[in-house]
Amino acid sequence: MSEKHVVVQGATCECQHGFMPDMLKVSSHQYEYANDKDGSQKLIATTLEIGQPFQANTFGQCKLQPMGSSYKPCQPMITEWTGFYEDTLLKNGGNIIVEDSKATCAISGAPCVKITNHGQIAEPSQQNMENADEDTQAQLNPMVNTNDLSNTNTESMENGIVENVK
Repeated sequence: MSEKHVVVQGATCECQHGFMPDMLKVSSHQYEYANDKDGSQKLIATTLEIGQPFQANTFGQCKLQPMGSSYKPCQPMITEWTGFYEDTLLKNGGNIIVEDSKATCAISGAPCVKITNHGQIAEPSQQNMENADEDTQAQLNPMVNTNDLSNTNTESMENGIVENVK
């Protein structure tokens, strides 16, 4: 799983036979979270996200179902996931879906739904600031004193900008 992102609730998916993306909705469990320091929003997607695990449950129109000069509306029915992380089994009995996993739709009979955005968002925490390398941060953010950010005393933050007079 090295260098691959775990897919979470809200990941963007596209079908190669559809016309628009849809967002993944995790409904197979309420236990394991990723990229969410409060553990309340980013559920980890598993191989048990089958059936219609999307918010709008459509990718627009389906190119595999022509209807005159147009196409029938897409109604994805996911039957399985491939390319998932096999070395971990979560509480619900499913494996973790990663960013290069693909889903098979019953209409196409082949893996046609891909993940275009894994759904994770960088959200630095206090622990990240405490563990950051001071020299590297000084080069990346020359205007920011990282010692002030990692200070657990929040009094100065509550007062807004405080000028240090020496």
